[in-house]
Amino acid sequence: MPRGGARNRSGPQPDPDSLRSAKRGYVLAALPSEGYAGPVPDFPLKRITVYWEYWDKGEKVRVADHDASEARWEREQALWAWAWATPQACAWSLEPWRWQAVAMWVRTTALCESSDATAADKNSLHRFADQIGLTPAGLKENGWAISKDELGERRPEPAAPVAARSSSRSRLKVIASGDGA
Repeated sequence: MPRGGARNRSGPQPDPDSLRSAKRGYVLAALPSEGYAGPVPDFPLKRITVYWEYWDKGEKVRVADHDASEARWEREQALWAWAWATPQACAWSLEPWRWQAVAMWVRTTALCESSDATAADKNSLHRFADQIGLTPAGLKENGWAISKDELGERRPEPAAPVAARSSSRSRLKVIASGDGA
């Protein structure tokens, strides 16, 4: 059994703003906040077949559900496209070896959105998200930080139209009492 040495998530994460990190040269790679605009690679996993099961005369029967299989594939394609628009995709584009993990996150996310998901599926979803940097902890583990859009912060926002305010008196309604008082 290995002993000593750094392990993932053992102890506090390095702080890129500390003097100690500066002395060691620890700097997070900045990912653009606007996301990735490059080409999206093909989804690397094969289509899966979704089955539904039932019992017939004491035997379990599995039947392929073609509509559910097609819906799952479409959802996976949509998630894949969404993932490749994130800032993290800028780093993935330079590291094709990560694409399989990204695809497994996509597949597991689609599974976890269904009623077939187990607790283990949901746990693995979180692990995949960490591996590919889609969580704050995963960003730090990978040495990434999403840069701030400083120009966007300085851009004036368009003025919202101001609705004419009515006075509080105009919103009151006089109700005559029926007892003559």
